[in-house]
Amino acid sequence: MNVFVGLINGMIAGATPILLAALGGTFTYYAGIFNIAMEGMMLGGAFFGVLGSYYFHSWPMGILFAVLGALLMALIFIVFTVYLKTDEFVTGIALNLFAVGATTYMLRQIFNVKGSFSDPGIISIPKVDIPLIANIPVIGSILSGQNLMIYVTVIAVLVCVFVIFKTRFGLRLRAAGYNAPSLDSSGVKTSSMRIWSLLICGVLCGFAGAYLSLGYVTMFVENMTAGRGWISLAAVILVNGNPWGIALISLVFGFTDGLGLFLQKFMPDQFTAMVPYLATLVSLYFYSIQKRKKAQ
Repeated sequence: MNVFVGLINGMIAGATPILLAALGGTFTYYAGIFNIAMEGMMLGGAFFGVLGSYYFHSWPMGILFAVLGALLMALIFIVFTVYLKTDEFVTGIALNLFAVGATTYMLRQIFNVKGSFSDPGIISIPKVDIPLIANIPVIGSILSGQNLMIYVTVIAVLVCVFVIFKTRFGLRLRAAGYNAPSLDSSGVKTSSMRIWSLLICGVLCGFAGAYLSLGYVTMFVENMTAGRGWISLAAVILVNGNPWGIALISLVFGFTDGLGLFLQKFMPDQFTAMVPYLATLVSLYFYSIQKRKKAQ
C-alpha cells in the first residue's frame, strides 16, 4: 500500500509542472501560436524563484520572482514574434537556448557556483494539511499534505476551462486562432489577443518553474526543466488544447516520471530518466496514427 501511495504522490508531483505549463500553452494554442518557448519560460521562472526566495527569505516572493522571470522570457518572445514577425519555431528554440545560457551564467555570477545552488536560506513553498481529509486512510495521504502549488494547479484547470469556453475573452482568444481576419474586422486586434495569451502563458510557466525549484526540490540546477516544456507542448497537441484532456495526459506523464524514480532502485539512473520521454514519443506515435485515420 505504501508503494501505491508513493506512486500516486509521485504522479501528482511529476504532473504538476507539466500541467501548469501546458495550461499556459493552451491559451497560446487557441490564439494560433505554436509556442515551443515554454521550456525557456519555465527555466527562467525556476531560477528567479530561487533568487527571490533566497534574497527575501520568503516563498511568496520566490513565486513572484518566478512569474516575473517567466514573463521576461514571454516578453522577449512577444517582441520577436508579434511585433517583428519572426518565425515562432525558430524564435522559440532560440529563447530556450538563451534561457539555458542566461540562467547558467547568472548562477555562476550571482551565487558563485557551478551546476546547482542550494542553501538553507531558500524558503520552499509549504505543504498544506487538510484537517478532516488528512485522517482518512490512504486517501488522506494523497489528498492532504500536498504542496500548495498542487492545489493551485487544480484551481488553475477550472479557471482555464471557464475563461476559454465561458467568457468573451475566451471567445476572442479562440477567434484569434481560428479566424483572425474576422476578429480584426470586428474591431479586436488579433495581435492583442496573442500578446495576452503569451502573458498568461508566462504567468503559468512561472508557477511551474516556482514549483520545480521551490516545491519539487528546494534548489536550482542547470537546465532543471529537463524537457518538461516540450512534454507540456506534446500534451497540448495530443488533446487539441482541451484542458481536461491536458490534465489527464499530464497525469500519465507524471506517472511515468514517478515510475522512473521508483525504478531507480532496480535499474540504472540513465535508463529510468528516459521513461517520461519514451512515454511522450509513444503518445505522439499513437496520436499520428489516429490523425492519419481521421484524414482517410
